[in-house]
Amino acid sequence: MPRAVIGDELGPLSNYSLRSHDPGPPGPTELRIAVKAIGVSFVDVLVTEGRYQVRPPVPFIPGSECAGIIEAVGSEVSGLAAGQRVLVMGWHRMFADIVNAPATAVWPIPANLLFEAAAVFMVSSATSWHALVDRAELKAGESLLVLGAGGATGLAAVQIGAWLGANVIASASSQAKRALASDGGAAKLVDSRSETWRDDVKAANDGKAIDVVFDPIGGDATGRAFRTLAWKGRHLVVGFPAGIPSLPTNLALLKGASLVGVNHGAVGMHEPELARANHTKILELAGRSVLAPAIARRYPLDRFGEAMAEAVKGDTAGRIVLIP
Repeated sequence: MPRAVIGDELGPLSNYSLRSHDPGPPGPTELRIAVKAIGVSFVDVLVTEGRYQVRPPVPFIPGSECAGIIEAVGSEVSGLAAGQRVLVMGWHRMFADIVNAPATAVWPIPANLLFEAAAVFMVSSATSWHALVDRAELKAGESLLVLGAGGATGLAAVQIGAWLGANVIASASSQAKRALASDGGAAKLVDSRSETWRDDVKAANDGKAIDVVFDPIGGDATGRAFRTLAWKGRHLVVGFPAGIPSLPTNLALLKGASLVGVNHGAVGMHEPELARANHTKILELAGRSVLAPAIARRYPLDRFGEAMAEAVKGDTAGRIVLIP
């Protein structure tokens, strides 16, 4: 019998258990997928605990990314077939052996990506692409400061920025994370815990201010990073696991700078054609090995609690995956 991680109420991980669960045959516009790898993220934990901006209905199955093999195809689905390797994006339901997903949320996996990489690839890469290309309009030769450069969206931003021809400066909290960013194409590395961080960033950019900041961190990091911006600089607000920051608006006035919100999740609703084009582009780049997530740790599905606890700590250099 297939299994899924299910909670009858949102809250601590003690509310969740691995139970028998079969979603049944796919609906007319759905695919039934045998899951081979599942991504685990900090956002997954926030949603599971009921601490995210949106609270899902219960009973709840966590997980927003997975990869696997199509078992069955709905009667109205075209272009996808049983036996095909695919990745899936969604709001929940991924912590399971079997997933029924709408065909619009399913994409063929490039031949060079393993299931584990495919399971953690799409959301972070699409977010970073939308931020740098659509929102910041990052140009070759500009400077890009990436906060949290060893994290999922941070590493993707490093890789995309380098591919676009930017001078990428990666800020991360550990040597292992900075090494990941270096491998991803960062030209310069900065220790985010340095007491001289702003001076370090300026030195890394040859004494000049920064054109674009990619900020998936929030908290105190946002204010100090905004202060590094050049005239007409752009500060991309991607997330705030360190807390929602307060920023004096006079800083934006003095620098002629922009604070730019990045809501990748809403793009598909407001601009579906743009979202589709972005997904197609990043899959192309993945197929050319321009974009490649790093896998740090693998857990079996019955150890989902340990995997989620590690994701919350944020110390791991690379992504965490569950293997059903």
